[in-house]
Amino acid sequence: MRTLLLMALALAAPHVHAEMWKCVDQDGNTRYTNVKSDAKGCKALNLDPINTVTAPPTTKVQPKPPSFPSVGTDAQRQRDAARRKILEQELAQEQRELELAKKQLAEQQGTRLGSEKNYARVEERLKPYETRVRLHEVNVESLKKELANSR
Repeated sequence: MRTLLLMALALAAPHVHAEMWKCVDQDGNTRYTNVKSDAKGCKALNLDPINTVTAPPTTKVQPKPPSFPSVGTDAQRQRDAARRKILEQELAQEQRELELAKKQLAEQQGTRLGSEKNYARVEERLKPYETRVRLHEVNVESLKKELANSR
C-alpha cells in the first residue's frame, strides 16, 4: 500500500521524474515500486513527465456556424404559443377523462356483485378502474409541469 501511495505522489508531482519499477513475482503478481530491486522480474519503467498545463477555459455558448439554420423571434413566439395551446387542450381533455374515471371508480366501489364472496374479488374488479385513475392523474401532473416549463 505504501508503494502505491508513493507511486501516486510521484506521478502527481509536477515535472518530477522518479524511477519506477514494475516487479512480477513467480506467481504472476504485479507490484509497482519506486525502490530499486535486484529481484528477478523487476524492470525499470520509462515514465514521461506529467503534463501539468491547464486546459484553456471553455465557453458555455459555442458560436454558431454561419450556415446554421435559425428561426426568427416572431416565428418562435408563434410556435411557442401554438405549443402552449395544444398543451392546454390536452390538459383539459385529460382532466375530463380523469373526472370520468373517478366517477366510474366511485360507481364500482358502491356496487357489490353477488359473485364476490370475499373482498379480494372486489379488489380485483376495482384494480383496472384504479389504474385508469392513476394514469390520468400522472398525465395531468405531467401536462401541468410541461406548461409551467414552457415559455
